[in-house]
Amino acid sequence: MKISIITVCWNSEKYLKTAIESILHQTYKNIEYIIVDGGSSDSTLDIIKSYEASFNGNMRWISENDNGIYDAMNKGVKMATGDVIGLLNSDDLYISENSLEHIMECFHKNDVDTVFADLYYVKENDINTIIRKWKTGKRKPFAEGWHPAHPCFFC
Repeated sequence: MKISIITVCWNSEKYLKTAIESILHQTYKNIEYIIVDGGSSDSTLDIIKSYEASFNGNMRWISENDNGIYDAMNKGVKMATGDVIGLLNSDDLYISENSLEHIMECFHKNDVDTVFADLYYVKENDINTIIRKWKTGKRKPFAEGWHPAHPCFFC
């Protein structure tokens, strides 16, 4: 199964390399990586272009004005061709190199349409120091306001 990971960004030069490398170093290799940039004016596009070859044709990106983060996410979803879609914000990263391996195992072993996890907030200059944990809690209907964090939700 192929997983499409979408990163939306705008003027994200400060953290984008960390997000991209988090995807690049995953043990699960059937990844399509999509970056949707909102027309950055900093070095974001240079960073994206510098990593493009490392993905061996499995990275696609666009840079154009949008109407905010959800518009950008929807553009990425429309570009996606994977069996599973996940979102990784430009200032986020996966906790380990086998994070996507674990996510995809959940899809393979269970008859599910979505997988979600908890989220850790870490210190800006020390990703090994957790400062807050987002506990998704017991699943309830979306209509009742339940929602997991974007970077931890896959469908």
